[in-house]
Amino acid sequence: MKYFKALYIHHVLIGLLVLLAVSCTDFLERNPTTQISGPTFWNSQKDADLALAGVYSRLNNNTFNHEGVYSLAIMAGDANEGGQSLGAASTGTFAMGIMEAVSGGLLANVYNHCYQGIATCNYFLENIDRVDMPAERITRYKGEVLFLRAFFYFTLADFYGGVPIYTTPVSADEAKVAKSSREQVIDQVLADLDVAISSLPNTDYSSSGHAVRGSALALKSRVHLFESDWAAAAQAASQVMSDGQFSLYEENWANIFLAEGQNDNPEIMFSTRYLNPDNFSNQDIRILWHGIWNPRAELRDAFECIDGLPIDESPLYDPDNWKENRDPRLAKTMRGFDEPAVKASGEVVEFAYNGVSMTGLMPAKGGNVETLPIDYSTKSEQDWVLIRYAEVLLNFAEATNELSGPTQAVYDAVNAVRTRPGVDMPTLPEGLSQDEMRDRIRNERRVEFAFEGMRYRDIKRWKYAEVYIPTLVEPGSGIQRQFDPSKHYLFPFPQSEIDINPNLVQNPGY
Repeated sequence: MKYFKALYIHHVLIGLLVLLAVSCTDFLERNPTTQISGPTFWNSQKDADLALAGVYSRLNNNTFNHEGVYSLAIMAGDANEGGQSLGAASTGTFAMGIMEAVSGGLLANVYNHCYQGIATCNYFLENIDRVDMPAERITRYKGEVLFLRAFFYFTLADFYGGVPIYTTPVSADEAKVAKSSREQVIDQVLADLDVAISSLPNTDYSSSGHAVRGSALALKSRVHLFESDWAAAAQAASQVMSDGQFSLYEENWANIFLAEGQNDNPEIMFSTRYLNPDNFSNQDIRILWHGIWNPRAELRDAFECIDGLPIDESPLYDPDNWKENRDPRLAKTMRGFDEPAVKASGEVVEFAYNGVSMTGLMPAKGGNVETLPIDYSTKSEQDWVLIRYAEVLLNFAEATNELSGPTQAVYDAVNAVRTRPGVDMPTLPEGLSQDEMRDRIRNERRVEFAFEGMRYRDIKRWKYAEVYIPTLVEPGSGIQRQFDPSKHYLFPFPQSEIDINPNLVQNPGY
């Protein structure tokens, strides 16, 4: 399906240029009326396709790819920032609890990138009805864009709480509104998702790269789970499961995160897409060369032994050989700093990291060793997976366990993730209590989604961040991390936004 992906990426690149021609990247400025948005555009399906691709292109930034999610792993205490000194905009600094409105970096990027995406969505929705094409296709395109707008708004709500809501293009003056409550933002997210679910085809995602019904249902399940609406979360996940369009990938688990395993992959439900030579990322440079993300021992030790027991209970655990007899996902998630890479041909290649790991560990997930040796000309084309079917199963398991305890359906969902070919971990032991099952599900999420941006969001919604993060001590310095529950469950609004919008009240504590 490389042809279809190439066509998709081609449309994305042209679409971004089109939307840049008709709209400013700053969401506070009204999309200007120009020649391209008048009689020369919004006329044909080709115009609509290009504009839609431009909306998807708003995912191609460092909030929705490896840069953002590895940063969240640092925030979660699953990794450390290495290879550079900490500065005001450093994720490592934020992870220490030093977060301010003027900090920039991750704290501002999430806000800015989401609102740039929302502005582009609103501009598309404002104009799509002008296009001369079948009504059912317009409905579908609207569904895709509403899904994307919901994705952006939910990301904002998760990191900033209540934020300003805009559902139409706005000028700089019109944008000076107070923030809505978190509940109102979530209501907007769910309203957009419900329209998307009713508008999108019930087909696979991977072959086209366009959001489908299952993508929207999976996101709806995540939203309800994060809001502790267990019944609604379980129902949305169950609908994905019964629709039957997605399933777990049953080949090499690591290839879910590499280009070779991503074409027609039944597990991938939504992703940021890339394809060489025109649309590429620096993913392999960052993961396999720069050495700026150092996995922590706490994450390494969360992976069970192959007997299904944690390392402090299993007789199979050897602290001098931490990969031996361990969950196979461990070796596909991280490696020792001194370990060489082994290519598919059997060639052994030494890494040439440009920094020494603070923890003795380096990431492996999402890194393509076939690109070694790496330099600044290396172009990565693996898509960054944002939603996959394993999450649907674990969402269902968590929500159902909270509702009804460890029913057989809960066991079945978790065990499906654990026992898939290539992972082959033992099924969970029978007779778990609800609390024990909750702990097992939480750990399963941690190891299954390591370095996918999920852990930080999970420990916040479980209100576990204030317990766990202060237990972490930085290697080398011995400084203890801080997490202030009165402020750190939310990011600060960027000071630049406070300055231009006098009605935007800063989050507490900043």
